[in-house]
Amino acid sequence: MSNLAPSRSLAALLSCGLLLASVPTRADEGMWTFDNPPIKQLQEKYHFTPTQEWLDHVRLSCVRFNDGGSGSFVSAHGLVLTNAHVARGQLQKNSSAEHDYIKDGFYAATPDQEMKSPDLEVNVLISMENMTERVRSAVKNAKTDQEEFAARKAVLADIERESTEKTGLRSDVVTLYHGGEYWLYRYKKYTDVRIVFTPEQQIAFFGGDPDNFTYPRYDLDFALFRIYENGKPLENKDYLKWNAKGASEDELVFVPGHPGSTHRLDTVAQLEFERDYFEPNLIKLFKHRIAAMKSYGALGEEQARQASSLIFNFENGVKAFEGRYKGLLDKDVMDKKRKDEEEFKSKVTGNSGWNQAYGGAWDDIAEAMRKSSTRIKQSLFRGTDSQLGSIAARIVDYVAEIKKPDGERLDGYHEAQLDSTRFNLFSPAPIYPALEIARMTASMELALQELGPDDPFVKTVLNGRSPKDAATEIVNGTKLTDPEVRKKLVQGGESAVAASTDPMIVLQRNLDPIRREGIKWSEANVDSVLQQTGERLGKARFAAYGKNTYPDATFTLRLSYGQVKGYPMNGTKAPYKTTLYGLYDRAQSFDFKGPFVLPARYTAGRDKLDLSTPVDFVSTNDIIGGNSGSPVINSNAEIVGLIFDGNIESLVGRFVYSDEMNRAVSVHTGVIIETLRKLYNAQRLADELSGISFAR
Repeated sequence: MSNLAPSRSLAALLSCGLLLASVPTRADEGMWTFDNPPIKQLQEKYHFTPTQEWLDHVRLSCVRFNDGGSGSFVSAHGLVLTNAHVARGQLQKNSSAEHDYIKDGFYAATPDQEMKSPDLEVNVLISMENMTERVRSAVKNAKTDQEEFAARKAVLADIERESTEKTGLRSDVVTLYHGGEYWLYRYKKYTDVRIVFTPEQQIAFFGGDPDNFTYPRYDLDFALFRIYENGKPLENKDYLKWNAKGASEDELVFVPGHPGSTHRLDTVAQLEFERDYFEPNLIKLFKHRIAAMKSYGALGEEQARQASSLIFNFENGVKAFEGRYKGLLDKDVMDKKRKDEEEFKSKVTGNSGWNQAYGGAWDDIAEAMRKSSTRIKQSLFRGTDSQLGSIAARIVDYVAEIKKPDGERLDGYHEAQLDSTRFNLFSPAPIYPALEIARMTASMELALQELGPDDPFVKTVLNGRSPKDAATEIVNGTKLTDPEVRKKLVQGGESAVAASTDPMIVLQRNLDPIRREGIKWSEANVDSVLQQTGERLGKARFAAYGKNTYPDATFTLRLSYGQVKGYPMNGTKAPYKTTLYGLYDRAQSFDFKGPFVLPARYTAGRDKLDLSTPVDFVSTNDIIGGNSGSPVINSNAEIVGLIFDGNIESLVGRFVYSDEMNRAVSVHTGVIIETLRKLYNAQRLADELSGISFAR
């Protein structure tokens, strides 16, 4: 499941999708906030009513991985379950030519072997507070969209800073219903997070890219971390008790997790922008980067290891975005969106008061999308695809932004955000110069192709050089691979950054005016318009329908519900579960070649296993990228599975949901215990999951 996100300006633009439809949600649809759970729907269809105690327990048992993904506490001693592909980034940063933890897996057989994550922040949602009236009060006297944008930005920064200072918790204001409501989410933040277990990549991602976003599946895509506090394992009373029997057919199950983003409530103009401009250009970008990284990986075993996670992420992204693009090209999908929009508009225009207040919003959005389309290539292709370049840009931004009033700063540099920004900026994770040169060369070749030699960004980076020569000179000359060098520049402030002769810092100083001009243009022509119209249509939505549905996903905690259930597929039926019998059959059917090779312990240990053990299963739960690693729980709040993907039919779920075909794909709890005990000799870990013991 993709955790990839667009660039900062486009992410801001695309997260401002606006409410359009009102029809009641269909069975099992919805990514519901914990302040507004689907009580009525659950009572009517499943005769189940979650109590506030149940909801609070589930909320406090869930975690968010800030580098993308979800997870949950599964013991009283800080043990956290998520996906191997969510853990992949930290495994990559801990790996070396001698120890490839992605390929070979990892198990801390004793507590002292648990491996520190270099730059992982994990959050637990502690409380939520509705701040809508305060935000609206702060912007009510604004005379233009730009004034309103600035006032809203300032009050959001004030709310976050005040909360952080008062509580010591990470404090984020979350925009829900795209301006209909603003909520303050307070998180307990953990940064001492240690890797405990992950299986080999070949079994975690069995079937590789051909099987990605498909079903039936046979993946053991799970990993375990442990959270530490003050140097000791976290003692937490809220965790999900393990149910080794796992999910059964037709059972009611829930997925509490952090879905990244959906665009189900966008206007037709926004969807047309995504279809005609954003998706095709982003797919082109990803395919170009895949080709470049495969060329680099072909140079040798170590280069292949260094590039493997980038290739994994981009291939995942291409498959996801091509599925979404196909959905937007589907006439039936777009016709449904137009019908829904017309229904909503007719309600607004049919009421004279509503029409006067909200009726012009659709035209304003369409004009903002038209303007945005004129800069889509600059937004996507003006980038160096360099980790060192991103670090340098953040340093240049940091020293400039912290001198400004909090409410005027760029996102990421507000007072409440600085701890997390510095934690990431000073990461000790390794950076590979040769890989950086390959990435930067490829990105500049594409920028030259798409933007032309006279584009200001291209001219600034190349400065008369070829892409390869420019990348080689800049990367080989920089000292930013050393976190101490980064710290000294930040501590030295604007004067130190202005005086630096480091070529990557010099480049980002020169690019800074171009970058800021793009941000300023987007704020004036797109972001401010979408925020203002978003709030107008949010009010219209509540006036017309009340709060009887869920907001689009925002990488914040949500609850979905559904049934464990197969579905019609390719003229037959996909089963609700797969088993270890099927795993070995699929490997054998491909003669144990390519992505269908099994790790040695699985071929050698076949006779140890109960082959009837379920491996993966599907359910009607409504999920999207970011839900990776979410627990699947039953009505007793016991964990019965682990989300790791959706089927191919679910990719259009970014825009629409169908309970007939959309399926979430999960690892069954039974196979986790079966393999830990019988193949990995991880009895201590299996006992802790099962609630038997915890030995330090």
